[in-house]
Amino acid sequence: MALDTETLNLLLDAVRRFVHERLIPAEDELAASGQVPPDIVREMRELGLFGLSISPDYGGLGLNMEEEVRVVFELGQTSPAFRSLAGTNIGIGSQAIVLAGTDEQRNRYLPKLASGELVGSFALTEPDAGSDAMALRLSAVRDGDGYVLNGTKRFITNAPIAGLFSVMARTAPERRANSISCFLVEAGAPGLIIGKPDKKMGQAGALTSDVVFDNCRVPASALLGGEEGNGFRTSMRVLDKGRLHISALCVGIADRLLRDAVKYALERKQFGQPIAEFQLVQAMIADSQAELYAARCMVLDAARMRDRGENTTMQAACCKLYATEMVGRVADRAVQIHGGSGYMSEYAVERFYRDVRLFRIFEGTSQIQQLVIARETIKAHS
Repeated sequence: MALDTETLNLLLDAVRRFVHERLIPAEDELAASGQVPPDIVREMRELGLFGLSISPDYGGLGLNMEEEVRVVFELGQTSPAFRSLAGTNIGIGSQAIVLAGTDEQRNRYLPKLASGELVGSFALTEPDAGSDAMALRLSAVRDGDGYVLNGTKRFITNAPIAGLFSVMARTAPERRANSISCFLVEAGAPGLIIGKPDKKMGQAGALTSDVVFDNCRVPASALLGGEEGNGFRTSMRVLDKGRLHISALCVGIADRLLRDAVKYALERKQFGQPIAEFQLVQAMIADSQAELYAARCMVLDAARMRDRGENTTMQAACCKLYATEMVGRVADRAVQIHGGSGYMSEYAVERFYRDVRLFRIFEGTSQIQQLVIARETIKAHS
């Protein structure tokens, strides 16, 4: 259910203030330590950021898609690691349970995910399974009153700090959708091993690592929905939502990058005048503004379509493809406008330049988005 306009504006104002007064000043500390400061985690919980998409019945804010992307536009104004901490709780970590969980699973996990007491982690990618999700090998074998999981997951966001893992596992050997199930595995389960945090190009503080399942035994109640074979289909149902969420994040980051670039261009002088007065610099500013505007409009339009109950598979893929590529171009121009200073770590554009590169890879690479768009377009005209 949509919030009334006044309540939504109050929420957006609160998030905007939080980003500018608390998160942006903490960016350097986050980059240096690789961890979100505990006091900021507490404030994120108090603001309700972990439960944006979870129903008020379970302690969340219950935002619709348009409201969620508007909040994410604001969260994108700072280092993406802050948003990443709550991202799985907002996305597939909670929505899979909302869509396919049993009443017991919803009552057990959704309130804790909404409050941030539990940090969620979605475990799909493996050493030999990424874009080809059907190739996953982690197995779940029924054994008495439970299942035994064996295999390795790779590049799993929030794994080092997660309290709940949504694990995609093979429960049948055939290469088909109903061979893959989802298990809700709590941290500390026997046989669950968390690897060392990965060293990445960017996004310091957004922790990822391997997750190893070595004869990891879970009760039958850990099977999502109490039904084998619904894991892959459920993840596909919430994938469109995740792609819109990431697209909105890219819009927010591009907005920040453009603002920083324009500010620098107005202050930096060469040949006796601010570089903002040179037409070739203006061209980079203009191209960035036009692309940012286009991406924002795309995301809002697709979000409204989703809220109307329309199929947005193609639109979400279009948004993901365009917005993630767009923010990469804006980041590149922002560095160029900063010149040599843009290559120095004291300026945020250097960090963002590395951070945004990931968006073209995770939650479906740009090439996968192209395939989805082509498939859905051909289908629509057949």
